[in-house]
Amino acid sequence: MSIAGIPIYIHARDPISRAGLSAQLQLRAEMQVVDRVTEALVAVVVADVVDDETTRDLKMLVKDHRPRLVLVVGTVDDAALVAAAEAGVVGLLRRCDATPDAVARVIGKAAAGDGEVPADLLGRLLEQVGRLQRQVLAPRGLTFTGLTPRETEVVRLVADGLDTSEIALRMSYSERTVKNVLHDLTTRLQLRNRTHAVAYAVREGLI
Repeated sequence: MSIAGIPIYIHARDPISRAGLSAQLQLRAEMQVVDRVTEALVAVVVADVVDDETTRDLKMLVKDHRPRLVLVVGTVDDAALVAAAEAGVVGLLRRCDATPDAVARVIGKAAAGDGEVPADLLGRLLEQVGRLQRQVLAPRGLTFTGLTPRETEVVRLVADGLDTSEIALRMSYSERTVKNVLHDLTTRLQLRNRTHAVAYAVREGLI
């Protein structure tokens, strides 16, 4: 946050929405509306719906510079909610609830590294996440961490200092299987070696 306040970039398809929101936020000492997204800590996107164009807009805003995204949207269904989350949105408000105070609150939370989603939408998002885990990832032996349970265990044993033969003995696998597990893991996640794999697992809170 700068001395002048939280630097905010506003993106809207229609100039009236952008001008209206900009005027409201400029009245607040803790907010500073900027003209370029590269100067922003938070980018606020105003849209009627989360369609393909809105999703592209969200992804373009974080392509090179990575501001925290807040979405103010007219209507949102389950698919749109997931699409917004995948695009990096951390704060979401329906337009009917987007009073100046509410927008400022969500922007402040986003700037602090937190997020906010209406309670009913959060429940629907969690339901979608659970469905994705059950129907798509679990049948393939995957989790949201990007590691299978077997990969997680192998990396944990590597972190404990075991070599390939010791891991194979501990897990009742052949040494070739252990090597294949590590090779598949490092290739898929673009990790350089075993040490990098362990560092990744620690950073992601997997071990």
